[in-house]
Amino acid sequence: MINPKLLRGAVSVIAIMGASPMVGAGIPVLGVVAAQAQEQLVGSVLFEGNRRFSDAQLLAMVDVSASGIYTNQRVASDVESIRQAYDRDGFLGVTVTSRTEPTADGRVRVVFQVNEGERAGIAAINFTGNNAISGGNLKGAMLTKETGLLSWLLRDDTYDERKLAVDRERLRLYYANRGYPDAQVTSVAEYDAARNAYFVNFTVNEGQRYQFGNVGIETSINGLNTDVLRSTVQTGKGAQYSVSNLQKTIENMAYEATTQGYSFADVRARLDRDVATGTFNVTYLVDEGARIYVERINITGNTKTRDFVVRRELAFGEGDPFNRSMVVRGRQAIQDLGFFSNVEVTTAPGSSPDKVVLNINVTETSTGEYGASAGYSTSDGILGEVSLTERNFLGRGQYLRAAIGASQSGRTFDFSFTEPRFMGLKVSAGVDAYHRISDETTSSFYGSQSTGGQLRFGVPITSALNASFFGGYERKTISDVKDNPQYKSALVNDGQEFNKAFIGYTLAWNGLDDLKSPTEGLYATFTQQYIGWDHNLLKTEARGRYFMPVLDDSGIVASVRGQAGVVNSLDGGSVHAVEAFMPGATIIRGFEGRGVGPRLQNGEFLGATMYAAVSAEIEFPIPALPESYGLSGALWADAAWIDGLPGTGTSALDPASQDTPLRTSIGASLIWDSPFGPLRGDVSHVLNKSTADRTQVFQITLQTLL
Repeated sequence: MINPKLLRGAVSVIAIMGASPMVGAGIPVLGVVAAQAQEQLVGSVLFEGNRRFSDAQLLAMVDVSASGIYTNQRVASDVESIRQAYDRDGFLGVTVTSRTEPTADGRVRVVFQVNEGERAGIAAINFTGNNAISGGNLKGAMLTKETGLLSWLLRDDTYDERKLAVDRERLRLYYANRGYPDAQVTSVAEYDAARNAYFVNFTVNEGQRYQFGNVGIETSINGLNTDVLRSTVQTGKGAQYSVSNLQKTIENMAYEATTQGYSFADVRARLDRDVATGTFNVTYLVDEGARIYVERINITGNTKTRDFVVRRELAFGEGDPFNRSMVVRGRQAIQDLGFFSNVEVTTAPGSSPDKVVLNINVTETSTGEYGASAGYSTSDGILGEVSLTERNFLGRGQYLRAAIGASQSGRTFDFSFTEPRFMGLKVSAGVDAYHRISDETTSSFYGSQSTGGQLRFGVPITSALNASFFGGYERKTISDVKDNPQYKSALVNDGQEFNKAFIGYTLAWNGLDDLKSPTEGLYATFTQQYIGWDHNLLKTEARGRYFMPVLDDSGIVASVRGQAGVVNSLDGGSVHAVEAFMPGATIIRGFEGRGVGPRLQNGEFLGATMYAAVSAEIEFPIPALPESYGLSGALWADAAWIDGLPGTGTSALDPASQDTPLRTSIGASLIWDSPFGPLRGDVSHVLNKSTADRTQVFQITLQTLL
């Protein structure tokens, strides 16, 4: 399509250039003399003083750059366009002026001078009428945030009436999901020129609180198993009223009916309100819906992502029955890919009354990450990494990552590739390759170079349970060249090589409500692998963590984590230390890396062939700190049983390193949901340890689920 601005500008340029010789010769041309006097060709457009928007962004806002013709009216309009863009971003004191400068070729250079001033933020967000839910929790449900420490980076404290309208609806739904279906929310914003900030005041009318009463299912479909449908009900008697749970039940019930072979099943909820008892009795009506088929699926907005990547997330295709629950699930599956910032699904009439056209419009977002990171770990010291990650490689939904990392104790080179739908099946396949260099230190006694790789396949078993299978090879070469005999390894020799081939599987259960910030549910893994070639071992590990909210809407979440592992030698010999577990902060906090567990008399860390650990933790928001800071606190207690001796080589075991296999510790943590990942600093106090264990009071780690 031809840009009207460019077409209009081109015609004007041709008219001026073509008429100029005739005007210069004294030949009158109607209207051209006036045009020449008022319009000039624009040679270039420059911007000065702009920091918030780049030159390229501002260039796209101005008409004078696209048309190529200078007029006072056009430049005045462009000045206003720039000012409005800054105004929408919170720069209320911005001033924009323009000037022109002649160029050598007779054209004119247009310069826009921007004085941004200071960006107006949100000084405070206040609530009145919120008796049941605290203001802190309500702020957490909003898009608009108060100005805080990271506001310069997140830009989430900008006043925008459109965003506030979304926030009012989010707050209303927040109440509706917590027992208050009649809640009403209004807001008023006041600008304080002295502070260059807004004060936003919300007024809440909560209404009466309701619970779910009796729940029933009625159906007119012969043969439908309603007992199976009851397993999808999330609105149990006595539970607080929740719009979200109502919708989830309707969607899941319709989907379950579809899996029973009733593709046109339609589910509605009939609600009977009892004001006196504060309950809603719910009856789910499952009936045969209209027999409508999907005639065509149109996908738009995917300039990079291939159509088939979107289509394969739908559990139906063209010609299949149209079922709204399947459409809702498909939309969520497309959104969960992480390739799109927005997914809209609409329907349109088909070529006949029993056909429908499905239109899927997506807005793509960046899926590539290029960058360098640096940090500090109490176990590895200063560390850094340069990585390239693409989550939608070539628009085919494939995952690709290459990374080079370095720390004070080694270097790493990693490559990973994953095809999420191998051969068009719901099976993921991937390959990993690595080369890792671990330097010789006084704590490890020997270094190593490990080169290896693996193939893996993942298969979904149920919606919550997944299985993955893997197999690979690794070659490890030992380095033990330090001259100081005190640190000569008794376990390995310099240049010694270990080859291993391994094969195994992992079962993973994900029952969490939110994988990034869980508040309820269980996440667990069970892994077994056989290690052969220079070894003959069976390694088994099980990990699980259960989350539960402590108080409704308090932000306080408790969790219990359990884990255990064992390495068995299948030939009756001892397990070599290079394949033993290396207990650390992921098992029990308060100890140095390689600081807990069996140790030789020369001080060399040996590792363990079995461990079992349990941890209890309560995480809570920090009072008086804005939620946008991403800071929270935690109190915890750890206990671990570390036992089982690998082969001791040419030295004997230090009895002081295993005089008690039980270790316990308690502590507190500060957790920061940083832009680089969740970091936590743990302050620990060890209650019980072996005599030779090495403890530490403070450590920084990257927070993980398990």
